Amino acid sequence: MGTGWGCHLAVSPPPSSLVSMAASGSQGRGGFPASLGRRWESEGKTPPPPPVVFPTEPVCSPSPQGRRRNMTRSSKVPFTTGKSSPPPPKPPGGAGGRAHVPAPLPGHRGCTDVACCILLVLAIVGYVVVGVVAWTHGDPRKVIYPTDSRGQFCGHQGTANEGKPFLFYFDIVKCASPLVLLQFQCPTTQICVSQCPDRYMTYLSAYSVPANLQYYRQFCVPEFGDVSKAPTEVLRDKECPAMLFPSTPLARRCLPAIQAKKGVIMVGNETTYDDGLGNRRNVTELLEGARKANVVLEMRQLAMKIFEDYTVSWYWIIIGLVIAMVASLIFIVLLRFLAGIMVWVMIVLVILVLGYGIFHCYMEYAKLKGEAGSDVSLTDLGFQTDLRVYLHLRQTWLAFMIILCVVEVIIILLLIFLRKRILIAIALIKEASRAVGHIMMSLLFPLCTFFLLCLCIAYWASTAVFLSTSNEAVYKVFNESACQFSGQTCSPEKFNTSNVTKLCPDAQCLFAFYGGETAYHKYLIVLQFFNVFMFFWLVNFVIALGQVTLAGAFASYYWAFKKPDDMPAFPLFSAFGRALRYHTGSLAFGSLILAIVQVIRVTLEYLDHRLKAADNKFAKFLLGCLKCCFWCLEKFIKFLNRNAYIMIAVYGTNFCTSARNAFFLLMRNIIRVAVLDKVTDFLFFLGKLLIVGSVGILAFFFFTHRIKLVEDTAPSLNYYWVPILTVIVGSYLIAHGFFSVYGMCVDTLFLCFLEDLERNDGSAEKPYFMSPDLKKLLKKTNKEV
Repeated sequence: MGTGWGCHLAVSPPPSSLVSMAASGSQGRGGFPASLGRRWESEGKTPPPPPVVFPTEPVCSPSPQGRRRNMTRSSKVPFTTGKSSPPPPKPPGGAGGRAHVPAPLPGHRGCTDVACCILLVLAIVGYVVVGVVAWTHGDPRKVIYPTDSRGQFCGHQGTANEGKPFLFYFDIVKCASPLVLLQFQCPTTQICVSQCPDRYMTYLSAYSVPANLQYYRQFCVPEFGDVSKAPTEVLRDKECPAMLFPSTPLARRCLPAIQAKKGVIMVGNETTYDDGLGNRRNVTELLEGARKANVVLEMRQLAMKIFEDYTVSWYWIIIGLVIAMVASLIFIVLLRFLAGIMVWVMIVLVILVLGYGIFHCYMEYAKLKGEAGSDVSLTDLGFQTDLRVYLHLRQTWLAFMIILCVVEVIIILLLIFLRKRILIAIALIKEASRAVGHIMMSLLFPLCTFFLLCLCIAYWASTAVFLSTSNEAVYKVFNESACQFSGQTCSPEKFNTSNVTKLCPDAQCLFAFYGGETAYHKYLIVLQFFNVFMFFWLVNFVIALGQVTLAGAFASYYWAFKKPDDMPAFPLFSAFGRALRYHTGSLAFGSLILAIVQVIRVTLEYLDHRLKAADNKFAKFLLGCLKCCFWCLEKFIKFLNRNAYIMIAVYGTNFCTSARNAFFLLMRNIIRVAVLDKVTDFLFFLGKLLIVGSVGILAFFFFTHRIKLVEDTAPSLNYYWVPILTVIVGSYLIAHGFFSVYGMCVDTLFLCFLEDLERNDGSAEKPYFMSPDLKKLLKKTNKEV
C-alpha cells in the first residue's frame, strides 16, 4: 500500500492478448511471458502492472486514479467465497445472463498484527506459569476448612482432626464481631471438635461428675489428660473452656444458638448463663459475638428452601427457557415480514402520543383561564419545592404545549427528510433476517462463545483462589490485659520459653492469618494484578473472536452475487478458521486496548472505594471525572472494535487500518448510522420486552396455579418467585444471545452495503451486490452485459 500497489482482482475482462498469453503456460513473473519479462529487465524498465489471471487468482496492481499512497476505496475488494468465474461473453444461466465479480479467496489472506499475536501467546504462557506457581503454593483448604489455634484444618482427611469438622471457641464473648470469626483472628483458644455443645455446663460443675467430665473433655485441648488437675489450674492454663452453652454449627463454626421468643433473646431456652467463674450473665452478651451468625443461619435456611424449589421445578424452568428460545427464533423470522410494520406503527404512535399531549396541554391552559392566581408568571412565582404549584399556572401549560409542538414538528420534519434512510434501515433488517435464515448455525454460535468465556472465568477464579491461599501460617500474640508484645508475630514452639510469657502471663501465641515475608509473598499482589489483566484480555479476545466469526459468515452472504448459491458450504466454520489462522494478532490488538482501559476503570473504582471515607473533595471530584472519561472511552473503543472486526472479516486488513476505514466510512454516513442504530435498538427492545414479558407472565400464572388446565401439574413451592425469576432472567439471556447475533448481522450487512455503494456503480465491471429490494429502494440497477 505504501507504493500504491494493492493486491486485488480486476473486475473487467482481460484483453484477449493477455488471456492468450496466460493460457499459453509460458508465464514469467507476474503472469507475463518469460521472454517479455527478461526483455523489460534487460532494458532497465519497470514492468507494468501484471495482468489478471482468471478465474480467481489474486494479483498485484497499482491502485487506480493516480496511484495514490493510500489505498483508494475502489482498490479494496470485499470478501466473497471465490466461487465466481470470469465473465464470458454469454454466460449460461445466471441472473439476466450476468456473471458475478471475482473476489479473493480466503486462502489468499495474510497474517495481520503478528507482533500482537506473539505477545498474546507469550502472555498466555506467562499466565499458565502463574497458574502453575499458584497451584503449587496455594491451598484452597484454607478457604474451605476452618483452622484451629495451631493452624490445623478441621475435618480434613488424613489428619488428626479428620473426624472433627467444627471449630469451637473457648470464649465466644471475646470475639467482638463475626468478621473476626471469619478471619480466624478471635483472641481466644480455638480447637476442632466432632460436635458442638448442646447444653449448658461449666467446668467447675462437671469436675465433680465423671459422666459430665467425660463429655466436657471433648471440648478441651487435645493435650489435656490429667483429670485430677485442679480446676483452677486447668482454667488458668486455658486447657479447657470455663463454660459450655448450646451452639449451632454455622460455616463449620460452633456459634451460640440464639433465638428470640416474644422479643426476648434466649440461648437454649435460657436468658442467663453461668460464665464458669460463679457469675450469672445475660445471654445478650453473646449476641455481639454471633449477631451476624444468625443472619447466616437465616440465609442458609433460605438457601435450602430455594434449593428445594429448584429440585421440584427445574424441568418446568427448562421448558420455559425452551419456549423463550423458540419465541426468539420466531421473532427473528417475523422481522423479515413485520419489521416495516412495527417501525411505522411505533412512529405513528409517537406522533399520536405527542399530539394528545399538545391537546391535553391546550385544554388545561383553557380551563385555567379566569381562575384566581393562574395568570401569575413563572418569574414572579420563583422556585417552589412543591412542584404541584406550577400546575395551577397557565404559563406552565403554555410552555409544555410549545415544547411538545416543537418536538412534534422536529419529528415530522425528520420523518420527511429521513424517510428514505428509515426505509433503508428496514430493508437492511429484513435482509439480516434472510441472512440468519441461510446461516442458521449462527444462532447456536453464542454457545461456543459462552463456553470459552466460562473457561476464562473458571481459570481466573481458580488462579485467584490459589494465589490468595498460597501464604504461610502467621501466629501473633493475643492477650486480655495490656502487653507490649500484643499483636507481634510469634512461634508456637518457642513461645512458652520466651520472655513474653514472663512479662505477660495471660498472653497466648495463636494462629492469626495466612501471610509471608518471602519474595514470592511480597509479589503476590503483582501476580493478582496480572491475573485480573489477563482475565480482561482473554474475555475480550473471546468476544472479538465471536464477532469476527459472525461478521465473516454474514459478509459471505452479502458479497455472494447470487444468494445463496454462491455462499460457501459452511460459512460459519470457514469464518472461524479464517479468523484464527490469519487474524489472531488483530483480535489480540483490539482486545488488549480494551483490556487496558477496563483495568484502569477497575483501579479507579478501587481508589474511589478507598476514598469514600476521606474528606478531600477535590480528589473525589477528580476521580469522578476520570471514571466518567474512561467509561466513555470504553464505550467508544467497544464501538470502534466491533466495526473494525467487521472490516477485518471482509478485507483481511490489520486492526489499525480496519478501525480507521470503518470509522471514516461510518462518519461519511453518520445519518444512516444514527437512523439504523435507533431503529434496530427499538426492534431489539421490543423483541426482548415481548419475549421476556410473555414468558414471565406465563411462568407467573403457571407457578401460582392460576391456569386451570394445568393447575394440578404445577409443583408446590416455598417461594414461587424463585422459578419465575429464573425463567425471566434466563429468557432475557436467551433473547439477548439471539439478538446479539442478529445485531452483528445487521451491522455487518450495513458496512458491506456502504462499501458496495462507494466502490460499485452498477456497471458490468462494478455491479452492485446488494439485494434487489435495496436496489429498488435506492433506484439502482445493474447494467446487463
